[in-house]
Amino acid sequence: MTGHDGFGVEVADAMATVTLDVPEKLNRVSMAARDQLGRVFDELGRDDSARAIVLRGAGDSFTAGGDIAAFLERQPEELSRLAWNVAAPERCPKPVVAELRGYAFGVGLELALACDFRLAADDVQLGFPEVRLGMIPGSGGTQRLARLIGLGRAKDVIMRGRRIGAEEAVALGLVTEVVAAGALEAAVRRLLDELAELPPLALAVAKRVLNTVYDAPLQAGLEIEGFAYGMLRSTDDFREGVEAFGEKRKPKFEGR
Repeated sequence: MTGHDGFGVEVADAMATVTLDVPEKLNRVSMAARDQLGRVFDELGRDDSARAIVLRGAGDSFTAGGDIAAFLERQPEELSRLAWNVAAPERCPKPVVAELRGYAFGVGLELALACDFRLAADDVQLGFPEVRLGMIPGSGGTQRLARLIGLGRAKDVIMRGRRIGAEEAVALGLVTEVVAAGALEAAVRRLLDELAELPPLALAVAKRVLNTVYDAPLQAGLEIEGFAYGMLRSTDDFREGVEAFGEKRKPKFEGR
């Protein structure tokens, strides 16, 4: 595992694992780690040996949040640009799964919201406690949460600094699936295996289209979807998928 500032990266069996690894501090995400995470997801997006990525925390929690004291050491203009690095999982062309257990607070929840899938243990607690410190979520939290669960519900969570348990998280659509804590790793692995067998180009294009136009006017979204659909028509993967369907065999997608 390659060492970074508070997290590690491992690529094996077509999967990349990014592990927040400061368990004695509930996997606190330092300011340096934010920058490095941005670069790591960019690199993994170009790594052909990784078909899917999981973001997880060491020990019993995903992460309880950021390095609060460090915010007082940074200039306001610098803090205003924090969302770029936290958005790296969203920009990455590979599917990214957040494996959530224990605490997922502050920047931890912001990172999870930037992932494509969120699988959670039944002991998970999600939340944005920033308002209780005289602050707000500042790395995409206000915007992604409101778009995901609606404005009124986002206000209820953010403006009260309220914690959300597993059952409510499913009801709100914040997480994809909840399983027993001991079954979470296996559930994530099943999803990653499923994603790794799907055509990489189609996954990347679907993710890009969904992320780009989900808040655009319908007509603009339909136009972009149409262009993407036409582009995929010329790929080897599409031809392989059609031929495998006709020949009743399992397709072999190569990302071309």
